[in-house]
Amino acid sequence: MNKTPAALAAAIALSIAGNAAAAPAAAPMEKCYGVSLAGKNDCKAGAGTTCAGTSKTNYQGNAWKLVKAGTCETMKTPKGHGSLTPRA
Repeated sequence: MNKTPAALAAAIALSIAGNAAAAPAAAPMEKCYGVSLAGKNDCKAGAGTTCAGTSKTNYQGNAWKLVKAGTCETMKTPKGHGSLTPRA
């Protein structure tokens, strides 16, 4: 059986589309304050900082990391658990 280029392209496109639809959805994420190491925060960490990697101390209360939703407050650090809101 002879396949035309158009038929072959359609078969490949359907194969790719099927694989993309089967890919798992990304887990929901949330901001978790007070769990990042110095310079390892995901974005703005309060006064004197601008964005990712600018936190000044380990477990800085106003610096956040994105973590899997529902895990933040169970994360334990030397300064206590993670928080869903900034801390002083």
